[in-house]
Amino acid sequence: MSLSQFLFAILRHGQKFLVYPSAFVDHPRDVTLPSEIGLQYEEVELRTSDKVILRCFLMRYTSSATEDNLQNQDSTKSLPRATIIMFHGNGMNHGDTVESAEQFVQRQYNVLTLSYRGYGHSEGSPSEKGLRIDAQTALNYVLGESSLSQTPVILYGQSPGGAVAIDLASRNPSKIHALIVENTFTSLPNVVRDWPYVGNFSFICSQKWNSASKLPRMPTSLPILMLSGDRDEVVPKEHMHKLWDQASIRCKNTGKTKRKENAAYSPPQKDMFKSFPYGSHASTYVQPGYWETVAEFLQTLDH
Repeated sequence: MSLSQFLFAILRHGQKFLVYPSAFVDHPRDVTLPSEIGLQYEEVELRTSDKVILRCFLMRYTSSATEDNLQNQDSTKSLPRATIIMFHGNGMNHGDTVESAEQFVQRQYNVLTLSYRGYGHSEGSPSEKGLRIDAQTALNYVLGESSLSQTPVILYGQSPGGAVAIDLASRNPSKIHALIVENTFTSLPNVVRDWPYVGNFSFICSQKWNSASKLPRMPTSLPILMLSGDRDEVVPKEHMHKLWDQASIRCKNTGKTKRKENAAYSPPQKDMFKSFPYGSHASTYVQPGYWETVAEFLQTLDH
């Protein structure tokens, strides 16, 4: 077998392992519990439409507001501002997101960390179709749960989790309050195309996750924050810049906001893009100014 034939076989038959590596590690798996960093949480079991059990974490914001605060008409401080659904990267499990979840809880948000099928302690085996079902199941749960349904829903995704979030938002634009993505790609074939040797076979990718084609279909009323590490060694930063370009033209064919092809245009007012010069694929979220940028974006949603 030649090298090209070998690489073709790997990409064709082993691509799910390449795309979702942490779903194929042996059990039992080390899943960090929110309680390990002092967060109260609930274990939530979600049953998908194709009967897969997903085992997730729910962290509710709880206020330390005193009775005096409430008497002073400060009762809004006791309520969560929104519910964040977090979509983790492909080399992680949802326990690896609890540190980021804490940042949201401290800022007065509920957080649901979705554990994809095959990941963590969830059942099943991952695929693009399966993860799309998982994401919809998580959203349906939040919208159907008595207390969570009273809050706006914000999606947050890292790497492939960003692609999952973009896909979910594109299918449920009226149900999503905002979208935050970090270090994700225009599509998986576009990532593979840059790989030595293997890139020649990108056309056989069965896992597409074509985020670039989905962003322009979203309404301008959906605020988007994009966070990009300039030193991302897995997904070149150009992918995030191209996604930003796609997000910025999404009013092109939306009714009254239709614009001429050559007209000057700026992104929707609440959209934000932030680059981090020293952020790698796995370290962008710990870069100085990252959470301040997230907080600034979230603050705009309240106005």
